[in-house]
Amino acid sequence: MDLSIRQSIRNHFGNDVQIIRRIPVLGGDINQAYTLQLSDGSRVFLKTNQPELEDMFHAEQEGLTALRSSGVIPVAVPLSAGKDPEEKVSYLLLEYIQDGRPSESFWEDFGRSLALMHRQDTAPFTSGGRYGFSRNNYIGRTPQSNTPHNSFITFFKKERLLPQIRMAGRWFEKKDYSAAERLLDRLDDLLIEPAFPSLLHGDLWSGNYLINTDERAVLIDPAVYVGCLEADLAMTELFGGFSSRFYDGYREVTSVANGYEDRKDLYNLYHLLNHLNLFGSGYLPSVRRILYRYG
Repeated sequence: MDLSIRQSIRNHFGNDVQIIRRIPVLGGDINQAYTLQLSDGSRVFLKTNQPELEDMFHAEQEGLTALRSSGVIPVAVPLSAGKDPEEKVSYLLLEYIQDGRPSESFWEDFGRSLALMHRQDTAPFTSGGRYGFSRNNYIGRTPQSNTPHNSFITFFKKERLLPQIRMAGRWFEKKDYSAAERLLDRLDDLLIEPAFPSLLHGDLWSGNYLINTDERAVLIDPAVYVGCLEADLAMTELFGGFSSRFYDGYREVTSVANGYEDRKDLYNLYHLLNHLNLFGSGYLPSVRRILYRYG
């Protein structure tokens, strides 16, 4: 049943609680975002979009819930998702994260926490294979297939790279498709099967965590699936990178297989292809650089 934003607020905070102020938040790529000030003094975070994108918010809610289930890293709490029949929008309500400052050990703690999450049991999140997820979801606003496979390399080829390459027809020339085909043919030799499957954030760049008042990183905006931990690490290096102390902390908990430096661009090809398909030709040189290096 469709549940209005106002009714969802009342369900969580009490029948007498009302929204008294809606403050726009800048910085969202695909959604409208707001801080809601409530009559009891509380605040919540709201994302909205077109009504037909309701499934995108349900997928994000399930992804956040999966990450939170690890219990080893802070994750924004999803309150509700749905379609508001009054405002004619789809929405996701989340806890409000009060801004904090990083502690002296912030980066090491962040790295250790992510490594611990990557080592949690993934059996509850897939069926019919070791890699994938219990539902399809989204990377940005692009549908992301999570059909399970027992091989990570097969999963990454069929459910990650191949769909994005097929979508790139607006930008690709014949030589680009030829390089992409060669890369896909070689993928078994270029990637490795991980020692164990890991629950991944799936879109872990510097814009997808906040710092709370406990001086810790809080994960937001995931594109969750079970895969190879190297894919999350590679994404942290794509748009500006994290502090070297993050990787030091990570490796205190979990080792990274030899050859990662040679593989990380392959994982990031997925994200660069997605940016190409979403935002245009500015990403084509980066995509081509990887295609021609490996293909």
